[in-house]
Amino acid sequence: MVDLELSSPTPEFAHTEFHEVITKSALNKVPEASNMPFRWSINPYRGCTHACVYCYARGTHEYLDFNYGEDFDRQIVVKVNIVDALRQELKRGKWDGQTVALGTNTDPYQRAEGRYQLMPGLLAELGKAGAPVSLLTKGTLLSRDIPLLRSLAPEIPLDIGVSLAMIDPQLTEIFEPGTPSPSARLKLIEKLSSAGANVSIMAMPIIPWLTDSINAMEQLFSSVASAGATSIQTTPLFLRPGSREWFMSFIQSQYPHLLAGFQSMYSGRIYAPARYANKLRAKTRQLAHQHGLGIGAVHESEKDPDVHFRTHLPIRPVNSRPTTTQTPGTNQQALF
Repeated sequence: MVDLELSSPTPEFAHTEFHEVITKSALNKVPEASNMPFRWSINPYRGCTHACVYCYARGTHEYLDFNYGEDFDRQIVVKVNIVDALRQELKRGKWDGQTVALGTNTDPYQRAEGRYQLMPGLLAELGKAGAPVSLLTKGTLLSRDIPLLRSLAPEIPLDIGVSLAMIDPQLTEIFEPGTPSPSARLKLIEKLSSAGANVSIMAMPIIPWLTDSINAMEQLFSSVASAGATSIQTTPLFLRPGSREWFMSFIQSQYPHLLAGFQSMYSGRIYAPARYANKLRAKTRQLAHQHGLGIGAVHESEKDPDVHFRTHLPIRPVNSRPTTTQTPGTNQQALF
């Protein structure tokens, strides 16, 4: 990328700055050693207005001379020529036929996409090339592109995932202040399902002591199943450098009584202890079976595109910053 160029501010993004860049490459090769189920990724944006406190990509913003805190949420880098860059790379034969994942680092349907509209062009180019696509988002703007996805489904394998790990609107406002509400994301799942998509739910992260209670998980599984999701994958909170510091500082400010627990659980480690992860995996299997959901992540493409887009699936009904001194989530019965 070349030097950052600041775009003109607009009222709807009063606290956000967009830095428009010309990128030389759209496709990022994912090392096999990463154990990820895809070999290529595309990230049209760096930084993310979703502002999720726990976001694992926060540390990468320091590569751009921004900080992993508020800069990550407000200083958004936009690869304005990324569609053209992808087109040229596909013509040169850079792509080797394996799955291309979007939504692996920052959300491709964050608020910036409403302004720059890069995703339709990217999807169209991948469709022309016959590239299997894996897409993950919290952004309800994805509904804009449902007709395009539907048209691509007969031609390429499509994995479509919606990221939703908490149903409590107060907790969502605290931990994911820039995201669409849980109810809005449930409506997105309904729309995708009605259009014929098999929708995977990425319930990541499950946060110890806050979103891992029996009641919270039951409500999550019940809600996404009722909305028409077909599978779900849960992942415990993990804290990479940058993410760890920001998350722990936030917990100290908002949930000081939980700080020692988080520090102990993640002492000297990025990932939750195996015992916790195994218990979460067992509970996931139980709830998934109970609600008729498969278990699996987005980014696990099939050869047959019909596996991911059906002719029709009827919509089923959806079950329908704190202002009080009580902190949301702290009265839940813990799962572990």
